[in-house]
Amino acid sequence: MKALLAALVAVVVSSITPAFSAQGEPVLVAQAKTELIDINRAKAEELMTLKGIGEARAAAIIKGRPYARKDDLVRKKIMPQSIYDDIKDKIIAKQ
Repeated sequence: MKALLAALVAVVVSSITPAFSAQGEPVLVAQAKTELIDINRAKAEELMTLKGIGEARAAAIIKGRPYARKDDLVRKKIMPQSIYDDIKDKIIAKQ
């Protein structure tokens, strides 16, 4: 139980960034988490916010739907592995 509690505290603490108030006092601010972009539902504009995705590749992603897994983007030859490697942590393929 102590190990579980320690792990939980470590996760919470690691997601907090130190900052300072207007008076110079230290305060803790939670970091904003980036939501994953669902490649099965995202609009072209949303897809184009990803590195290496322009109009043509966004259109290809939309045309190639549905995706069972996010790595289907490479398997279906929608994009090269190098671009996939840059965005794989920012996307998801929800069913």
